[in-house]
Amino acid sequence: MTGSLISLSIGQCGNQIGSEFWKILTAEHGIGADGLPVDEAQEDVGDRKDVFFYQADDERFVPRALLLDLEPRVVRSIQSSSHRDLFNAENIFVSKEGGGAGNNWASGYRQAEENAEVLLDMIDREADNSDSLEGFVLTHSIAGGTGSGMGSYLLERMNDHYPKKLVQSYSVFPNWEEDQSDVVVQ
Repeated sequence: MTGSLISLSIGQCGNQIGSEFWKILTAEHGIGADGLPVDEAQEDVGDRKDVFFYQADDERFVPRALLLDLEPRVVRSIQSSSHRDLFNAENIFVSKEGGGAGNNWASGYRQAEENAEVLLDMIDREADNSDSLEGFVLTHSIAGGTGSGMGSYLLERMNDHYPKKLVQSYSVFPNWEEDQSDVVVQ
């Protein structure tokens, strides 16, 4: 039996990728933008919605997803998109300061460390609610601040808390051509 996977989208890049990932995944599984099954969707016996979704009491399919960022712009755009009702509001973290990490790995790491209790509680709660946790899928950028710094911190903590669980990291690397990148320090 295949277990469930928890998705962590971290920083601007990770949340932009995660947003598109969930749009495609809901379409593939016959789930509407609100989490409800699409009427014309055929129930496929082999369709394993439970790997990435759990079914709430109101019959909605809710992603096992955490949206994490230190500045609100991208997460707020997801919350105002057509998929705004898809995600569990308790699984969204935006720093109260809202200033981001300013393309600085150390700032992202430090702010993740300062918010460790909240972030790890979110991960633990989602893991505890999974019937058979297989692992985690993490999307982030290794350039900039939040995706790289917070991503590094959370990868370390997940290795400590869940040493036998699979962690797939989809890391976006910066464009190394000087005139093509908006990252100040590479």
